[in-house]
Amino acid sequence: MSSPSKEREPEQEFFADPAIDRLMGFVYALSAEVYVLRDRLARLEGALTSAGALKTGATEAFQRTPEQMADAALDRQSFVAALMENIMARQVSKGAAPGIEHGAKS
Repeated sequence: MSSPSKEREPEQEFFADPAIDRLMGFVYALSAEVYVLRDRLARLEGALTSAGALKTGATEAFQRTPEQMADAALDRQSFVAALMENIMARQVSKGAAPGIEHGAKS
């Protein structure tokens, strides 16, 4: 932790727009989290298989019911729509009144 009297070191810049550098940092941080989740899922499947609670290949062989497939499709559509709102510059503050877009001028 730096002391209040010490000046902060300048950030490394790779792109002309510092927002792109920050976005890349976000992407890398998110990618690290995805890897952690993948690793934990593999460990969980391994532990369940070792304990006899799950047969090898059971996760890949699992077939969803039509109702589960429909639920998963709705969940996926909702997830993608939420991501796309940010990309399409329609992000809204969670505390904003309905109809007020982020950065909108009154």
